[in-house]
Order: sequence, then C-alpha cells, then structure tokens
Amino acid sequence: MRILYYNEGEDPNEWLPKLAAALPEADIRLWQEGDTEPADYALVWHPPAALFENRQGLKAIFNLAAGVDSLLRLSHVIPSTIPIFRLEDAGMAIQMAEYVTHAVLRYYRRFDEYERLAREKKWEMLDPFKRQDFTIGIMGMGVMGTAVAQALSPFGFPVRGWSRHKKNIGFVDDFHGDNQLEAFLKDLRILICLLPLTPETKDILNMDRFQKLQKGAYLINMGRGAHLVEEDLLTALETGQIRAATLDVTREEPLPENHPFWKKENITITPHIGALTFCQATVEQVTRHIHAFEKGEKLTSLVDRNTGY
Repeated sequence: MRILYYNEGEDPNEWLPKLAAALPEADIRLWQEGDTEPADYALVWHPPAALFENRQGLKAIFNLAAGVDSLLRLSHVIPSTIPIFRLEDAGMAIQMAEYVTHAVLRYYRRFDEYERLAREKKWEMLDPFKRQDFTIGIMGMGVMGTAVAQALSPFGFPVRGWSRHKKNIGFVDDFHGDNQLEAFLKDLRILICLLPLTPETKDILNMDRFQKLQKGAYLINMGRGAHLVEEDLLTALETGQIRAATLDVTREEPLPENHPFWKKENITITPHIGALTFCQATVEQVTRHIHAFEKGEKLTSLVDRNTGY
C-alpha cells in the first residue's frame, strides 16, 4: 500500500511516525515537488495541484479535515472517478461547541460590553437580555451544527436549525431549503454559520440576510470566510442592524494588518482556531477508513462533488 502525505501547516515529524505506527503495512512518503511516483492513497490538507498531476494508481483521497472546498477547486487535476473522503469529527465537534457556546453566552450576558466598560474604568450595570427573545439560528446542521445545538440546549434558548435538506433533529426547530431560509432568519438574535463552502453558500451572509434578523443581532461565522460579504457586515455594523460579530474565518487568512475588521471594536477575530485537527484522533479515523475502503465497505464520509460536502 503506497500512501502520499501532504498536510499544509502541520509538522510531518509529528504526523508521519503516527501514520507509520497505525499503518505498518504501508509505504508512507511525504510529497515533495517533483514527486510523480504512483500512490494508492493521498492523505492531504490544502494540497497543491502539482500533487495530483500525472499521478498514477490513485484509488482514493482522504482529506485531513472536514472542509473539502480546497480539494474541489482542483477538479481539473483530480479525475471524477477518484473518491474523496472527508474527516468526520475527530474531536472537532466538541471544540466547535465550546467556541460557539462561549461566544453566545458572551453576547447574551453582555460580557463584550462589560469588557469595554472595564477598559474605560466605568462601573455600570446593563439591563439583561430576555432569554425568550434571544432566538439562535444555526446554519448547517451536520455533525458540527448538531453538536452546537446540543451544547446550547441546556440554557433554554429558542434554537432553530437550517440546512439544505430536512434533518430529523428533535431539539431544534427545523428549517430547510431555499424556501424556508427567510422564515428561519426572521427575527433571529444570533446567527451562527457552520455551513460548508459551496457555490450555493458563497456570499450567503449578506445584507439581504442581515435585514431579516432582529435589529441589533449578532453574527458568529465558523464556516468559511467566503460565506460572508465583508462590506455588508461593515455596513450592517454602522447602521446597528448587526450589533457585534465573532469571526473565526475571513476571506483572506491571515487577515491583513490594514483590514478594517481590526479597527472595529465590536468585531472579535480569532485565527481559524474554532476546531483544530488533532493528530492522533485524525490518524485513527483515517486508518479505519482506509481499512474499510480496502474491504469494499461503504463510508459515510464520501464527498458528493455535486453538493460540495
């Protein structure tokens, strides 16, 4: 079994020994420029197009994260006959739930405003928000969205979920499809984006959608930077339609030093750390998936190239 490995931004000295221990029957090599030797499997994250050019013998590609938009952009060098499998959770869902729960409670309890008051040395008590008026909407009800909804449920907020197709999740109000998007957005106090990036979801967070929310709503984007029309968010913040935003992703990463987001006190920026990929958990999952694929078993992590996830 010949395995090609490329994982942008990760230390191969951590990953390769763990992969070798988990797959002792495999010949695993780090891809380097000019390597066009045959491989059975590619284990990758954000690979360059050159990795797939003139590649012979490739049976499947295993993405070392949940989002596959960077791979789908390489359709010109990845034949449609080669299946792509994405990472399912591997410790990311609980991290996403932690991040979103913190952001939601920070806004609900007005801790962001108390932080500003403390910097100004002002001792001032703010009126609390009413829980029943603090409706939360989650866009994207896959593994991550479901974990976030479960984490928020003990706090008693009204929670809605929206996805492309109907989900049977009993503890949220279910909305699905384009026809129900407006009803989902109506009067939300917090909008959380956990969608995969596809041609249909690109720019989905725009002024038209913001206008459907409660006046003074909050935005939490954990999906991809390309979901958000950045100029529309800046305008919505100026008008007060959006009160504040937490962004773990941006269109350009790292966010340039001169970007206007840095100057906005009511925008909280984190450097795409909402759900980090844990090496050992990922290796264990990918190993299971490779063994199952070798046996001809059906994997639930197969990417549908038409939907983009």
